[in-house]
Amino acid sequence: MPLRTANIIGSGPNGLAAAITLAQRGVSVNVYERNQTLGGACSTAEITLPGFQHDLGASAFPLGVCSPFLASLPLEQHGLRWIEPLAPLAHPFVDGSALLLEYSVDATVARMPAREMASWRHFVDPFIRHWPEIIEDILHPLLGLPQHPLAMIRFSLPAALPAARLSRARFRHPHMRALFAGCAAHSVVPLSMLGSSATGILLSSAAHTTGWPIVAGGAGNLTQAMASYLRSLGGRIETGCEIKALQDLPSSDATFFDTSTEALARISGPALSQRYLSSLERFRRGPGIFKLDWALSGPIPWKNPECLRAATVHLGESLEEIARSEHAAFYGGETDKPFVLLVQPSLFDPSRAPEGKHTAWAYCHVPAGSKIDRTELIERQVERFAPGFRDLILARKASSAAELSSWNPNLACGDISGGAMTVRQMVLRPTRRLYRTSNRSLYLCSASTPPGGGVHGMCGHNAALEALEDHGF
Repeated sequence: MPLRTANIIGSGPNGLAAAITLAQRGVSVNVYERNQTLGGACSTAEITLPGFQHDLGASAFPLGVCSPFLASLPLEQHGLRWIEPLAPLAHPFVDGSALLLEYSVDATVARMPAREMASWRHFVDPFIRHWPEIIEDILHPLLGLPQHPLAMIRFSLPAALPAARLSRARFRHPHMRALFAGCAAHSVVPLSMLGSSATGILLSSAAHTTGWPIVAGGAGNLTQAMASYLRSLGGRIETGCEIKALQDLPSSDATFFDTSTEALARISGPALSQRYLSSLERFRRGPGIFKLDWALSGPIPWKNPECLRAATVHLGESLEEIARSEHAAFYGGETDKPFVLLVQPSLFDPSRAPEGKHTAWAYCHVPAGSKIDRTELIERQVERFAPGFRDLILARKASSAAELSSWNPNLACGDISGGAMTVRQMVLRPTRRLYRTSNRSLYLCSASTPPGGGVHGMCGHNAALEALEDHGF
């Protein structure tokens, strides 16, 4: 039966991407959002003091700017503007030194220990040369033959290794190993796990190709640009509308869930087969995050002021320290020195804070659903690399994994990846059906489908294409 009407539950980037893909092909689309504001974790709000704009989830977008789908949309005509920091990433160390990933490989290696300059260049060069082909395949389902097999072989062989092992094999200097470990830790799995190198390779290569930009005015402006374009195509969006059962929706040819797998099962109920529901129950949650947002009286006083050139800063002294932190989060343990991912967007976007003031946020990975307050541990970790940081704090907002899940159920247990990014769950995500379910009119399009977490819209776009194919487009 032709696909003429569709409902989308959830207005995150993936839900909007599914809606846009369908609307571009003439499908009548309705989007339903539980909260009063759009975007889920891709949104911006004043949550500390008046005039301080904080990104509630995503803030730097290395996969957003290189997403083939987002790049195909006229979002600049709907208010989107990317801002490139002076450098994509800084990684400081306690001795006051720092490594920076620059857009230029030459500029990057110039800061590295002399014996490692050739190592980094040889490491990233194959991925940079084949970046468009690698990204095209990585942002589509891995279940099946790649469109660019040679490029994917070059990527997959090192990507399949545990990040700790690849880092030790490629680099001898401890700072270089920590630099790669910090990028790999975005995978939110132990660095001893197979496949944990993939994210590290992707993010390192993105720094030298498409960058790690932020959005002018806040992450929410990406959502608003997508929503504006969708409305220009005739799509309708309703906020403050929680869908608790399929009966709450108007009749349609298909329904798309930009939700967790738990919400898909709860809302759909008997519309899904018991066998499919059982397979969803085997889908493993990843760790959660504990997040801090700060209103600051000035820029962060890094020991190495070069860190002010980057919007994104990784805080972990060594590969071993970062690996312990990620292992503890995944397996339910504790660490007194968590690996911290920090973003300082107001250095490059003055609209985020009153004149002379700044915003920053940071998070560490924690066991799924954790309610424990990590404020002291995170701020102590920042102080290691930026003494006097606490003196600048005007206000803070702390969010545990449990609190994030309550605010946005799509972040089930505080898991920002939509499910653990293990090798199996990167391929079979969340089941062998991928976006399809046991019901031909119900589709999953959230980060719990390929290619997984990150703001890129490809989960929604891919799901919509599958549905269009199923319905004869």
